[in-house]
Amino acid sequence: MKNLILFSMALILSFLTVQAQDVQFGAKAGLNFAILQPDLNDPATRTAVHLGAVAEISILEKLSIQPELLFSTQGVKDESDNDEIVRLDYLTLPILAKLYLTENLSIEVGPQIGLLLKAEVEDDGETIDIKDDTKSTDFGIALGLGYKMDSGLNFGARYTLGSNVNDIDEDPDKFANRVFQLFVGYIFN
Repeated sequence: MKNLILFSMALILSFLTVQAQDVQFGAKAGLNFAILQPDLNDPATRTAVHLGAVAEISILEKLSIQPELLFSTQGVKDESDNDEIVRLDYLTLPILAKLYLTENLSIEVGPQIGLLLKAEVEDDGETIDIKDDTKSTDFGIALGLGYKMDSGLNFGARYTLGSNVNDIDEDPDKFANRVFQLFVGYIFN
């Protein structure tokens, strides 16, 4: 199933690139406010960062496809357990349909695939690698709002709902990434 989704996304991207009327490239960076759901005992968001490259492929006058390639730091902070911090670093590939409501204001929605780069827990000053206990791929959906100025400067907010990242067979708990992002970027004209 995962291979089918990956193949479909690659096929759609290649088709859209060929059919696109206009392609613009850019960069973006911002803050992540991440948590794992369902709630731990006393969870707090982990404030972290994301940064990377974007492309905006114009399909129709008010519709674009926006693939991105981002380094995204996620996880959670559990304040009930001596400030335990779960750090999950991903290389994410959101592919968003971007509908312009006005000339500059847009809504965006689409799938996101995250490839796990690093997973660790810090507890009482000790860091433990948990990559073997964490799924290597996180499939999710993203929904956001953006504003692009005529100069190419853009900013916005996005919420991403990920899938279960727990990869321990005997553990019935399911933990999914939930990430609220604020970002600023620049599209080169």
